[in-house]
Amino acid sequence: MAEKIMNLRGLKCPLPTLRVKKMLSTLRSGDVVIAECTDPMAAIDIPNLVRQTGDTLEARDTGKEQGRDLLTFRIRKK
Repeated sequence: MAEKIMNLRGLKCPLPTLRVKKMLSTLRSGDVVIAECTDPMAAIDIPNLVRQTGDTLEARDTGKEQGRDLLTFRIRKK
């Protein structure tokens, strides 16, 4: 199983979601994507994407980085 970290900081909607979708399409079953985003809309868009694709959102964390909110999503490919 592979684990890919995606730095999506600074990208605005819909780019983080589109890039996660593209990455998921290249992975094999059981692989993991860790998406790090600063766009607040990602908190809504990425979980919706995961529901649509049938993949698993294993974790969702919120933190701070340089005064901005940092959203981190751990997604396992179905």
